[in-house]
Amino acid sequence: MAFRKAAKGASLIGGGVLAALYGYSQLSEYRKKQARLAQVEAAEQVQMAFQDELPSRQAQLSTLKNADEFDVLVIGGGATGSGCALDAVTRNLKTALVERNDFSSGTSSRSTKLIHGGVRYLQKAILKLDYEQYTMVKEALHERSNLLEIAPHLSAPLPIMLPVYKWWQLPYYWLGIKLYDLVAGTQCLKGSYVLSKTKALEHFPMLKRDKLVGAIVYYDGQHNDARMNLAIALTAARYGAAIANYTEVVRLLKTADVCTGKQRVCGARCRDVITGQEFDVRAKCVINATGPFTDSVRKMDDQKNPNICQPSAGVHIVIPGYYSPDNMGLLDPATSDGRVIFFLPWEKMTIAGTTDTPTDVTAHPIPREEDINFILTEVRNYLSPDVEVRRGDVLAAWSGIRPLVTDPNSKDTQSICRNHIVNISDSGLVTIAGGKWTTYRSMATETLDAAVKAHDLGGGPSQTVGLMLEGAKDWSPTTYIRLVQDYGLEVEVAKHLTATYGGRAFEVAKMAQVTGKRWPIVGKRLVSEFPYIESEVQYAIKEYACTTIDVIARRTRLGFLNVQAADEALPRIVEIMGKQLRWSEQKKREELAAAKQFLHHEMGYKAKSEQLTNMSEIALTSAEVDRYKKRFHKFDKENKGFITTVDVQQVLESISIQIDENTLHEILNEVDLNKNGQIELNEFLQLMSAVQKGQVSDSRLAILMKTVEESLEQREPVSVDRSGGVYCTPVPFYTPATFVK
Repeated sequence: MAFRKAAKGASLIGGGVLAALYGYSQLSEYRKKQARLAQVEAAEQVQMAFQDELPSRQAQLSTLKNADEFDVLVIGGGATGSGCALDAVTRNLKTALVERNDFSSGTSSRSTKLIHGGVRYLQKAILKLDYEQYTMVKEALHERSNLLEIAPHLSAPLPIMLPVYKWWQLPYYWLGIKLYDLVAGTQCLKGSYVLSKTKALEHFPMLKRDKLVGAIVYYDGQHNDARMNLAIALTAARYGAAIANYTEVVRLLKTADVCTGKQRVCGARCRDVITGQEFDVRAKCVINATGPFTDSVRKMDDQKNPNICQPSAGVHIVIPGYYSPDNMGLLDPATSDGRVIFFLPWEKMTIAGTTDTPTDVTAHPIPREEDINFILTEVRNYLSPDVEVRRGDVLAAWSGIRPLVTDPNSKDTQSICRNHIVNISDSGLVTIAGGKWTTYRSMATETLDAAVKAHDLGGGPSQTVGLMLEGAKDWSPTTYIRLVQDYGLEVEVAKHLTATYGGRAFEVAKMAQVTGKRWPIVGKRLVSEFPYIESEVQYAIKEYACTTIDVIARRTRLGFLNVQAADEALPRIVEIMGKQLRWSEQKKREELAAAKQFLHHEMGYKAKSEQLTNMSEIALTSAEVDRYKKRFHKFDKENKGFITTVDVQQVLESISIQIDENTLHEILNEVDLNKNGQIELNEFLQLMSAVQKGQVSDSRLAILMKTVEESLEQREPVSVDRSGGVYCTPVPFYTPATFVK
């Protein structure tokens, strides 16, 4: 064992020397790239027209239908496809992009939200002396720096703690992290550092202290992935690209080459998913950037093409923000099965993931219960025993499909490519597949370089290094103050708007309705505990949102943060969109049903709701059953065996509490397992048993009945509210841990 550790150390140091040489060489290279930034900005002003007003989706479709021929047609509106469109249009190429669903509706919105080089990739590069892995990390670190610069409102550096529980690991991990800084060179965000056990617990008090030696903190980037993807696409549109979501490619168009007689791809037959209308889009070059669906487009080109995509599912969960510090992430470098788990603060919540399991390609991946429980188990291993990690605290869960690929030009076609591949078929179809979120821009540049060369498209070199994305130009860290002062928005809402829309936040604020309150003056929230406001729904339509799902999942991130809150916001979102888009009553019902199904299956609502079913076991002692029966009968005074909203309302009125009737219906409906409009005693006992086991942690009814029981004795006013997945009562204050006693 000692020899093995020594060998690893020697390999690490030897590889470190090599990495150091390359790291130091970056200084001159970086200065050259900085000089290029000024050239890019000048090129923007001279060569590229910028549209301050986004064309409507109908205008974009009209351009797609009526244009004689585009230079480039990109299929796929994820990060890579949108990056390709932006790279192409800023080279002065006539560019089109079509996406069969919404922009960022697939893998690009379901990431770990990190902009990173990959610490584990560098570890592999050094231990195996793998130069390919090293160059991949180096490229990603450059792209990390660029992305933080071009979209500062959507991204920021994030310190990540690596806790150490064995003394020998401290120098091992320290050297590895220092090499990570070194490879980044002048683009290192902030230097890594070591923390003592005491300091580590000060920064991350939830951490398990037993056997903790210390910790190492390093920096990577974090972003709002769906909004970042949308910013790339919208920037391409402002520079003149014709982009359209909900536009599906039915088949590829081909024509015979006049010189060789071979069939060449010359465009695509497209269908507007919303209207069903079909039309042709002709282009000199077609780029396949469809992520997990790469093979389906390749087979449109040639049915004999082998599959190159090997899809892998990555599940993430969201739990309340109190599980992690506001500005410190955690890295578990070696889980029980050898994978890596990140535990990160995000949007005032905590995100944990990811898993890595083979899966089938689907447009609607569903998080599996076993994956959710695996992540929870790994989280428990690193948190203090004082912190009870409960299944009921999972507010949302999702699965994203990572498109691992094999190189069709490689002799070993079974070997998975660690990076990305760019392939040009005999008919001229350009395919970009694989890679990672962070390197979308360099992947797009490489793809366009290959396309320009293969199709003789002309145009200049790539100009996307340093090219500011949608909203970045007029943003500063203090922009939110102007929103508060000029429009009378809440500070939390103003901060959210500037962090989401950047300099465009003022356009959203102008649409905000007057609240009728003394403060805030404008900005009606969609749900009370999140800073999303109604005018964002209106603005989302300008950003090409076509469905309710587009709004809850990608224009806002409500569906990814709290499925129950998103479900509550749906009726109002449908109402606003219906008015703007002139939906019929039937269309509104369809939209509501589709959004509920999305939350139910793809965002983990089903897995969450199944923690309490009419088949749930009642695991309570006889004393506990008696206590909860007594509490139940405070409301069921006639011993009917069930309670209704009328019963609850009468008890509340007796202690001078007013709760809106619709809210009361919602509270009871959460526990009404057989949906008969009443809560039976058995259902209440099942609820309390699930609460005790940690399967349910956000039941308003459990909190309400507990606090009312005590208020009947103490005659103290009580209110029921919800915050971050925990239902609490201001006076007196109760937490989920207290109401089960």
